[in-house]
Amino acid sequence: MESIASALLSFAYQLFQPGFWPGDWAWATSMAGALIGLFPVGTAVAVALMRKFTGNRYHGGALAALAVLGVVGVLLIPWFLATGVASVFRANFRGDSAGLSGAEVAALQQDYGVGPQDEYLGGGQNVYETLFYPSDGVFSYGLDLIGLVGLPVLILLAVMLMGRIALRRGPKWPGRLLWVPFVVFVFVCAGVEANTAVHLWLGFLPVTVLGVIPVAIVGPPSWSTIENSDRRPDSTPAKQEPPQQPVHVQTREPETPPPPPPPAKQYAPTSVAPAPEPPAELAAVPGPVPTPPGSSQQGSNRFRRVRRLGHGGFGTVWQAVDTQLGRTVALKIAHAPDTDTEERMQREARALAALSHPNCVRVYDLVEEPDGLALVMEYLEGQPLAEIVDNGGPLDDVAAGRLWATMASALAAAHSKGVLHRDIKPSNIIVDPQGVAHLIDFGIARSRGDSKLTATGMMVGTPDYVAPEAAAGAPASPASDAWQLAATVSYALTGQPPRGTRETPMAALMAAARAEAPTHLPRQSVHGRLLAASLDPQPRNRPTLNVVYREVEGWLSRAGTSPDGPVTKLVPRQQ
Repeated sequence: MESIASALLSFAYQLFQPGFWPGDWAWATSMAGALIGLFPVGTAVAVALMRKFTGNRYHGGALAALAVLGVVGVLLIPWFLATGVASVFRANFRGDSAGLSGAEVAALQQDYGVGPQDEYLGGGQNVYETLFYPSDGVFSYGLDLIGLVGLPVLILLAVMLMGRIALRRGPKWPGRLLWVPFVVFVFVCAGVEANTAVHLWLGFLPVTVLGVIPVAIVGPPSWSTIENSDRRPDSTPAKQEPPQQPVHVQTREPETPPPPPPPAKQYAPTSVAPAPEPPAELAAVPGPVPTPPGSSQQGSNRFRRVRRLGHGGFGTVWQAVDTQLGRTVALKIAHAPDTDTEERMQREARALAALSHPNCVRVYDLVEEPDGLALVMEYLEGQPLAEIVDNGGPLDDVAAGRLWATMASALAAAHSKGVLHRDIKPSNIIVDPQGVAHLIDFGIARSRGDSKLTATGMMVGTPDYVAPEAAAGAPASPASDAWQLAATVSYALTGQPPRGTRETPMAALMAAARAEAPTHLPRQSVHGRLLAASLDPQPRNRPTLNVVYREVEGWLSRAGTSPDGPVTKLVPRQQ
């Protein structure tokens, strides 16, 4: 041990040996401390590099490797070298060169105002004796406390910071495998001479503080790596209910059992795979669509319209009463649909009918009304999020977190069925009287142009909340929905779209197509960093909706609440 430590000291002495108080060997000891400090820094860098490939997979070999790195790089090697340095100085004080050259031994005997350096570094009290059996005055004891307690505490904070940076985008508990070994290292160095320990800590501190830089340069693992590491077989977001086989399909045609539904469409983990129109096989998904176009229900008076809820380029939305079943529904009627529109609506109705999620609007039926093809959907009593924010002001972090988590869960469930929303915005989220948010208007923005400019120069969707790639003409994807949801959450926290408002829709569309950076993100919100990542102009850099759900749910849990609580309290609207 002494031979390795003496070689380390000789090398440090060659690198740094200023000839002033308290002596060249004292400062060489600080340089040795800086060299020892490289091992914890290298350990943190190694952890960050390992996570680039393993993500958050903290079990089995990955956890064992992390533990070995922490124990060896932060405890054993630094302890071995620090105690070796103290042993070399102690041996020189007793008259043994301990592997140093004659010139180095002679330099150790020089006095720079604190006595011979071999006595200063190797002949005094150790750390334990200095702290618990002080022999000097109060002022000297205060300096000892600063050097022997204050410096290690600062180094501990730097090691903890390196651990947090190395473990970004994941749970923080594995950081204990880095800083706990350092705490043990500090305690086991209690037998090192106090003056030697102070100089070792003086060199150790700046290296660990600067070590934050290379750890940050390595960067966190990609969101796709995290998604792959967190994924389990048949895993779904916490709030997603497992799809159920509709029982009524079998009772309608008992003589011919329906074929099993095709597997749910999966997107690439980076959520950038183009999502074309739902494939034709979705039309075969069993779903509660008992009266398709062409049946005897065409042109019937089954649905009595109460009031118009909305009107747009796609069609009109009505509040209506189903006279056969005696329930209130929302009737979304497409104006003058062509054959392609009818086929798309049938595929979409069947896919949405197979979707079961407490925060997604439900599809009951697909019928043909006298003025167009109509989706019969669940009617939700409540107010749009846009109206709530306009009238009551922005939401707080807890309410916005609940909104984000529930909507991310709902969208992930829709994506698993091959359904994209494409027009997520504050007016398409309804908050019911209990304060629970619901995602509505699936498919209202669907068209052959798929969120592109049409021949008439109008865009399907809302420019203030459209993702950059969709505004530039690329096909919509799950990442596009994730961007729109993040933009909606940002609006809920600030009262403004993330890119601000423009004078005309075309100006807003051009700003989106140029991928202008968001300028109205919440500054004080705990969700700021995740919002910035979710609004990245490159789809591959955005966290997936499953990752967003876990991140927000984790924060809500640490805040002592859950995603299931109300977004806000509402008074039921008077009819």
